[in-house]
Amino acid sequence: MVDWVEENLEADPTLEEMSNFVGYSPCYCSTKFHEHVGISFKDYLQKRQLSMAAMALQKTKNRIIDIAMQYGFSSHEAFTRAFVRVYGYTPFQYRKLLPEISIVEKAQIDN
Repeated sequence: MVDWVEENLEADPTLEEMSNFVGYSPCYCSTKFHEHVGISFKDYLQKRQLSMAAMALQKTKNRIIDIAMQYGFSSHEAFTRAFVRVYGYTPFQYRKLLPEISIVEKAQIDN
């Protein structure tokens, strides 16, 4: 499930889409995802999308709105609200100052 989420980060995947892909119910997938990753599907998805967006802000000159859209945010405002809530900086401030922030890496699942 984690690999599928990572492959689809830019497509703004849903729990329903993931459950269809793996062939289990959304409820079962949600429970197992949380059990193995430690956070909900929704929280993991948003943290990974914001982390990838932060790296794009740092490493590219792409417009902020383009990065927001690339990682599934519906508008510049929605992206900015989520970014500020998690990192305490607007995307513009982050790009300008490049403060240290906590990037959420891909979850590693031990089998």
